[in-house]
Amino acid sequence: MSKKTLHRIAAALERLSPAPEDAPDFAASSAFVWHADPDRLAPVARVNRVGVDMLVGVDRSRDTLMANTVQFAAGLPANNALLWGARGMGKSSLVKAIHGAVNVAHPSLKIVEVQREDLPTIGRCLNLLRGAQERFILFCDDLSFGHDDAHYKSLKAVLDGGIEGRPDNVVLYATSNRRHLMPRDMIENERSSAISPSEAVEEKVSLSDRFGLWLGFHPCDQDQYLAMIRGYCDAYGVDIDDATLRAEAIEWQATRGSRSGRVAWQYFTDLAGRRCVPLA
Repeated sequence: MSKKTLHRIAAALERLSPAPEDAPDFAASSAFVWHADPDRLAPVARVNRVGVDMLVGVDRSRDTLMANTVQFAAGLPANNALLWGARGMGKSSLVKAIHGAVNVAHPSLKIVEVQREDLPTIGRCLNLLRGAQERFILFCDDLSFGHDDAHYKSLKAVLDGGIEGRPDNVVLYATSNRRHLMPRDMIENERSSAISPSEAVEEKVSLSDRFGLWLGFHPCDQDQYLAMIRGYCDAYGVDIDDATLRAEAIEWQATRGSRSGRVAWQYFTDLAGRRCVPLA
């Protein structure tokens, strides 16, 4: 095969599989999204988040994660954090809100969102972040693993770092509805069917043990639910008396069959629309 033919084949392969982009200008944004194939960190112009003071009923988790994030932003040791528990109780909102609050005093603190489906490429993402002057919260939302799902092995590379070690300027914050990131029936199945049940379970359950912080989120009570809505009303200037708010909000949550921070926001969105108050 001639040298010219080899060059043509190489050029065609490059067009089919573009080379990964260099690290972006991290000063251009405070938030980025990791995309694979081709590998790139896309800046986010405007992060979808609320102020940290608007999150009600998560005081202990808020204070713990805030302290950990401030330490990390200041260049001090900090833990990876797993926020787990009831759906709709503000786990991902808290991560984004705390990043926004800390970023004011520490502009070099960035947040990088990684989709669960892209975990196998996470090593390549770390290579772009390693050695940068900025510090990065690697954020994976709604993290969980099912049967025959090997993605959790990729996550171990972030938590343990392998031979190279996790970059000192990277910390991982993940949210999940499951404390051990695995369905309970999957854990029980391992116990009943594996040759060495304890070892099979240990391999999967130990993943969550690699997070230094476990922050639990539990369903809110009615008073907290109403306090969330009142906080939104005050923040956005929606005028409504307590009796009307209480009656409407309780009816709203009854029709949804659940009560959470997400349901509170959904009712408030409807209320703001009816009162002609923009939320942008």
